[in-house]
Amino acid sequence: MNDRYSRQILFSPIGKQGQKSIGEKHVLVVGVGALGSSISEMLTRAGVGKLTLIDRDYVETSNLQRQQLFSESDAKEKLPKVIAAKKRLADINREVKIEAIVGEADVQTLENFAPKIDLMIDGTDNFDIRFILNDIAHKFTVPFLFGSCVGSFGSTYTIIPNHTPCLQCLLKNIPMQGQTCDYRSYCSNGDGLSSRRSIKNFKRKYGSIRKTYITFDLWENQHLSVKSNDAIKNKACTTCGEERTYPFLSYEAQTKTALLCGRNTVQIRPSQTFSPSIGQLCSRWELAGYQVKQNPYLVSVHKDDVRMIMFKDGRALIHGTNDPVKAKKIYYSFIG
Repeated sequence: MNDRYSRQILFSPIGKQGQKSIGEKHVLVVGVGALGSSISEMLTRAGVGKLTLIDRDYVETSNLQRQQLFSESDAKEKLPKVIAAKKRLADINREVKIEAIVGEADVQTLENFAPKIDLMIDGTDNFDIRFILNDIAHKFTVPFLFGSCVGSFGSTYTIIPNHTPCLQCLLKNIPMQGQTCDYRSYCSNGDGLSSRRSIKNFKRKYGSIRKTYITFDLWENQHLSVKSNDAIKNKACTTCGEERTYPFLSYEAQTKTALLCGRNTVQIRPSQTFSPSIGQLCSRWELAGYQVKQNPYLVSVHKDDVRMIMFKDGRALIHGTNDPVKAKKIYYSFIG
């Protein structure tokens, strides 16, 4: 083992065996925005064996203020976040295997990965995916680190199946912060807390992991820890209770449209029976005089004051509206 990790090895709770263990772990990071990109970088520097990154979005200039893996050239090229992140992380530590998936963290994708991973980390900005992750964690007994940042406010919680209450139990007892990620701009402390908890999970040091829901406000210099114990664990919980049905894994309301938090953007997923030919669409758009730009992962098309981003998997982001009905009309006006 080279001296890259010498300082971690000198730290007695990790040592040589701990570092060896870190290098054998496979971590799934869902969402590579401000929180996910920071945690991914820390784990890469720590020498985790493999990182799988899943994100459905691409880099924009508004990301550069806080999402530290990305550059101006990434935004100019409209690179998917996981592609830009993989490139940057490989420059940091080529010993770590990086897998990048441009797409959504849907049930099928997560169920395929769950038996192969040692830890899931939440870097998302919506609770639909978080509840799916919560069910996946308990169905496959995979530790799950929940984290969020809104403005200067952040929170983190470690979910260890069969040891701690799940996210559903937690939310019924501890209300989440009311703001939305429209205000997300400043917080940068939850990444460090989550990264430290990740290392403890690798060593299965569950006794040393704080079984608390932690919140903090960096601007107001406030900090709160709420103990999570058996008192808030619901025996009838459909995720972690005695008779588990994992409702969000069979949850049919995985909607065909979704609002992207803070973006004035609607995502549309076509039905499985419809898969538009992006090549043919681009030719038609160019003949019609629309502004069309492509890279290997997506195409951007402008029509009047409307802009649509279409990915290879058929997903489309309609920019400039938060109205799903309007977004669908715009989508079908583009694809014809």
